[in-house]
Amino acid sequence: MAGVEKTTVESNVRPEYDVEIQKIADYVLNYSIDNDSPNSTDAWNTARYCLMDTLGCGLLALRFPECTKHLGAECTDQITLNGARVPGTSYRLDPIKAAFDIGCMVRWLDYNDTWLAAEWGHPSDNLGAILAVADYISQQNVSQGRVPLIMRDVLEAMIMAHEIQGVIALENSFNRVGLDHVFLVKLASTAVVAKLYNLPRERIMAAVSQAIVDGQALRTYRHAPNAGSRKSWAAGDATSRAVRLVDITRRGEMGIPGALTAPQWGFYDVLFSHTNADLALKPESERQFTFQRDFGSYVMENVLFKISFPAEFHAQTACEAAVILAPRIEENIDDIEKIVITTHESAIRIISKAGALDNPADRDHCLQYMVAVALLTGDLMAENYEDDYHAEHHLTIDTLRCKMVVIEDSSYSQDYHDPNKRSIANAIQIFFKDGSSTDKVAVEYPLGHKRRRHEGIPILEAKFQASLATRFISSRCDEIIALCNNQDQLEKTPVNEFMALFATL
Repeated sequence: MAGVEKTTVESNVRPEYDVEIQKIADYVLNYSIDNDSPNSTDAWNTARYCLMDTLGCGLLALRFPECTKHLGAECTDQITLNGARVPGTSYRLDPIKAAFDIGCMVRWLDYNDTWLAAEWGHPSDNLGAILAVADYISQQNVSQGRVPLIMRDVLEAMIMAHEIQGVIALENSFNRVGLDHVFLVKLASTAVVAKLYNLPRERIMAAVSQAIVDGQALRTYRHAPNAGSRKSWAAGDATSRAVRLVDITRRGEMGIPGALTAPQWGFYDVLFSHTNADLALKPESERQFTFQRDFGSYVMENVLFKISFPAEFHAQTACEAAVILAPRIEENIDDIEKIVITTHESAIRIISKAGALDNPADRDHCLQYMVAVALLTGDLMAENYEDDYHAEHHLTIDTLRCKMVVIEDSSYSQDYHDPNKRSIANAIQIFFKDGSSTDKVAVEYPLGHKRRRHEGIPILEAKFQASLATRFISSRCDEIIALCNNQDQLEKTPVNEFMALFATL
């Protein structure tokens, strides 16, 4: 009986670009924030606050040698004509390295904005690529007698990068298949940087396709027992890579049209189709990105600011509750029998951990550690994660950690994903050995949530002012604050002039 013949060739008909890639390119090229968004004023204003907050977070990180050791030119004597400025420093670098440095700074302290959905992330990470490229293009333009980019271009790129990263994150969980969210930083940064370079549609799609096939980071370095400092520079690495891929594409490199959907070799089959024992993602035929909404300006309008604490965002409300309870235990820490933390599923999966905490990156991703410090001090600062603080206080902190019980409230988990709520709720109740207890203190929305914007913005502005004061003299601080507080004037300011305000001699 004759055997079944097998095909020995593959079809080599080059496909059209995947529809998701086309969707991203069409958005950055054609979407008008002013004309298409009913909340465009809110989007532009929030982008301005996001710019201020993100730069402030970067300036604060310059106090930490573990951050600054990553910054600067690869060759110490390298001089880059019209090099992009790295805020708070005297560095002028090629835009690829500048994107890394800015991205590293703004993410180092885990203090910049956050987006929580099926995937988590920090959309302002994209500012590393946006500022580096916009400053470089502007200086190049001025040197050649052309008009520079203005800060409105930066704010628009921020809104669009937030939207690409955040809308994809709404219903597509990369963490469930072990991938890190910085994939979305690379993807979004690539798209908006290509737009800043004024590339045509096909070139933007080519660049985006390169970002998709580029190989993606694993989440290993964010989770026990391997949590470490790579998570503090991973976003810088992603923004830097985005700028590099756009540069390659600008030089004529061809794209990969089926980067997502190619059978066996595409992103969906290789990286988005695996399952864990606790999760059945989707039927294999449906393992592809789904979109809850079209791209607009929704993410920027609803982004979460970290205002109160430099802490992983799922712990923000827990720390706020702990600060409220701190006076209650000040005199009777030894009388505590147990501390019950009621939280949501994502917090349990990401930051609930027991055992030794070996480095600052491990501590700022431990729910119990953050709550313990907030209970003991009535506050939580970046310095509380450092080795010297931990060495002095770990016995007391670990004693409290051992008394903590973390439980999930299913309603908290449900409201976390509800698009009309998007709460990040935590509650704490302390029980004492004599049978008494504190009230159960619950905080549903953190200070940086849109529902608390009116309350949070004045504190965000104070945070920005304090960060400026760590690097600049008072007259420079006043100049920067005056500009940033004037939406119209800021938007009209050339990018190169804005970045010069943040440079040091």
